[in-house]
Amino acid sequence: MAAPLDGLRVLDLTSTFSGPYCTLMLADLGAEVVKVEPPGGDIARQLGASRTPGLAAVFLNMNRGKKSVVLDLKSAAGRAALARLIPTADVLVHNMRPGAADRLGLSYPEVAALRADIVHCVIPGFRSTGPDADRPAYDDVIQGASGMAWLQSINQDRPGYVTTPLADKLAGLTAATAVLAALRHRDATGQGQRVEVPMLETMIAFGLLEQLDGWTFEPPTGPPVYPRTAAPNRRPYRTADGHLCVLIYTGEQWDRFLTLVGRADLLRHPDFDTVGKRIANADRLYQVVASVLVEQPTGHWLAALREIDVPCAPLADYEEILRDADLRAAGFVSVVDHPAAGRLRTIASPISLSASPVTGYRHAPTLGQHTDEILASAGIAPAAGSGAGRDLGNGPGSGVGSGLGSDLGNGAGSDLGSGAGSHLGSDVGSGG
Repeated sequence: MAAPLDGLRVLDLTSTFSGPYCTLMLADLGAEVVKVEPPGGDIARQLGASRTPGLAAVFLNMNRGKKSVVLDLKSAAGRAALARLIPTADVLVHNMRPGAADRLGLSYPEVAALRADIVHCVIPGFRSTGPDADRPAYDDVIQGASGMAWLQSINQDRPGYVTTPLADKLAGLTAATAVLAALRHRDATGQGQRVEVPMLETMIAFGLLEQLDGWTFEPPTGPPVYPRTAAPNRRPYRTADGHLCVLIYTGEQWDRFLTLVGRADLLRHPDFDTVGKRIANADRLYQVVASVLVEQPTGHWLAALREIDVPCAPLADYEEILRDADLRAAGFVSVVDHPAAGRLRTIASPISLSASPVTGYRHAPTLGQHTDEILASAGIAPAAGSGAGRDLGNGPGSGVGSGLGSDLGNGAGSDLGSGAGSHLGSDVGSGG
């Protein structure tokens, strides 16, 4: 059976995290994703653990199932080759700042002139119509500007970033959703369009969905903080021998739990006798839970809470998850052989579709692996590509700043410099 996006071609002119995560979602759903890289390769080729040059862990995980084409878009020949590729694509995605995209001829009017019904998706740090449109932005910057880093400070002594590049991945996931909506519109009308998913607004909307709380109303009835998630005692609970994660939510669950632990009197307490009151006074209830769970070991509480159908789970670290027998048996965690990087552990797509299964594991590409194949699909003979950046030169990482990579990065393109290793601390941004 064909995958849901089988037959669609996506030109991926993205780097680092947000854009590649968007196109990873599309590749998992069966799209042919053509990753256009500069002669030195995407900077992500050097992020994280590595044992093969140009195939570091972040790149291998973020770019599985894609094809790699090397084009130097700073050269006329490279831009000419891209202009030949655009008519073959259904979707084009980039995460450049507007000025950088314009310099490379990648504005929506220029791209639509080459294929009128194309879906042109942009994932900038800041919206293109705002005063910060051409400012660089990566995950940490957006976590700060969106309120997410401040939100982590509520029960800590200082602000903090969510440990995973949440802003990047959320923007990428939202962009993938928007691309699918635009493709549905094209199916119905034949019309392409420009899609913009700015990281800042995406993160603000995501965070304020519940945190808007009292500011939902005008005038506000309270602060823009959701009391349940901000409760100081909302954390993994200590048990006699470890930790346990428990969320008691409905009235029935509270009834069963409080009866189990001998505190049924709280069911009739005027501060807890409705859902609204329990949310407003959540921390006091969570304090009761904490005081009870510490008295018995984790195994005891897992068995007892599962018996009364109260949601709970042990606190797992990533090594435990990766060794989980059920996840391995289901194929969600597996070990595969990559032709260049050797034995790898990979995580499958979590999506399951009964009539159009998602694409199984496909290797992340080596730099320029598919250049001849993709250029040929646009009627460009292999020899003609030599001036378009097909000469891989000194190999991955030798000059990320020399081509497309120098203008990329989450809406940001803060000029990654003359070598991929030269500014990892200050310029890679999200997750770098």
